[in-house]
Amino acid sequence: MSDAKKKLEDLGKRIVTELKKGTQPKIDVPVRALSNVSYNEKTKTLQLGNKISERFFFNVSHVRKFAQSIEIAKISRQLIALGKHENLRGVFYMAKRTLPGTNTNLVDEQTESDKAIEDLELVTDLSREQLNMNANKNGSVAGQVIIEDKGDTIDWSKMGSGGWSIPSNVEGISFKKISAKYVVYMEKASIWERLHEDKFWEKHNCIIMSSQGQTTRGIRRLLQRLSKEHKLPVYVLCDWDAYGFYIYSVLKFGSINLAHISESMALPDAKYLGITANDVEKYGLKKHLIKMKDIDIARLKQISEYDWFKNNKRWQQEFKAMKTAGAKAEIQALSARGITFISETYLPEKIKNKDWID
Repeated sequence: MSDAKKKLEDLGKRIVTELKKGTQPKIDVPVRALSNVSYNEKTKTLQLGNKISERFFFNVSHVRKFAQSIEIAKISRQLIALGKHENLRGVFYMAKRTLPGTNTNLVDEQTESDKAIEDLELVTDLSREQLNMNANKNGSVAGQVIIEDKGDTIDWSKMGSGGWSIPSNVEGISFKKISAKYVVYMEKASIWERLHEDKFWEKHNCIIMSSQGQTTRGIRRLLQRLSKEHKLPVYVLCDWDAYGFYIYSVLKFGSINLAHISESMALPDAKYLGITANDVEKYGLKKHLIKMKDIDIARLKQISEYDWFKNNKRWQQEFKAMKTAGAKAEIQALSARGITFISETYLPEKIKNKDWID
């Protein structure tokens, strides 16, 4: 019996035993919030604290979330028994049903089933992927790398204009050959397409990887494997705005909501290679700045007060410069200097001069 299957069955048996005894079944779920997250200076990653949320079956305010957790555990047990995987949307529909004798749905929105899955990860100490539940594919990669995935040999340098589509679960991938010297990750697929069309990865012997906005777990894990297992530097190319900074923060230190898996996701050695205040001056981007809205200003303030940023002088200078400017800049603004400016001038200069923020 697999470890995941046994843990799920043990959870179910414990609850059934407590019900038969007439005792109050409960599930202890660690609190996933900033109040229960700390920054480990030694590992440079976020860590989940010891605060616990108790969920009791015989409690009107708890019973729905309790039932959601048990339902998701049941679905995971079924998937593992069948040797099948399901995406998060599919799991939502498997869980969406009306409770017998009521007009109440077990889940109304996918956010509920997603949170129940994350809770189950904490309860069982298993990853979502180990529970046979995957997110949708949302990323591309290209470079001088050959991998093996489920018996198929895949060459990242020969995947056409779209590159290799990064799966949600990358644990089974084995690296057969890596010639690259470093990895450039970017938040925007449009920038990846520019670099790919310009063959940046071939000319500079590197790997280029992207998502569309916030990074998926599969991408974060793939980046970590390249960083830890193959000692490749990882450079993060983001917009000069609070959301770009947050994407970098999640990659480097881990996510507040997923602090329990920072060890297998975070990239403590990652460097921020995105737009900076100095770039705005150096490359004449002032006329391409976008005025910040109140929501941008509030988000910037929140990020600047994170423990992992508030004592970093270089980052505080960047936050102050953006606040003073009252504006932000997108990576695409570099296109104003020429369609291939980013691949032929900007990135080569930044990397050569080690012009990044740690």
